[in-house]
This record gives sequence, structure tokens and C-alpha cells, in this order.
Amino acid sequence: MKINCCQTHIEHALDMFVAEQNTFPILTELSDEKKLSTKCDYCDVAAIYLVANK
Repeated sequence: MKINCCQTHIEHALDMFVAEQNTFPILTELSDEKKLSTKCDYCDVAAIYLVANK
């Protein structure tokens, strides 16, 4: 499971990940070039973080 999210939705993304996967996620900051091309999964703002299990 992978969730791209902005600063506003980071807590929601973490909550959703734990609820669905029953494990703690790995939170990483996206590289500058990925920040430009990746949108938040919850809104149209540029994503800053990736919440994932790998």
C-alpha cells in the first residue's frame, strides 16, 4: 500500500494506513523532482510524503 500525501493530510494518511494494514508505515519525504509531479491522494496539492510499507 502506498499513499502520497501533502502536509495537510499526513495524519489522515497515517491513520488510514494503520487501519487497513494493521502495521506501522514507513514515512518518507519525496525527492524534489517527485514533489513536482506527484499530487496528494486526498486533494490536488503537491504531495510531500509517501506513506508505504516498503
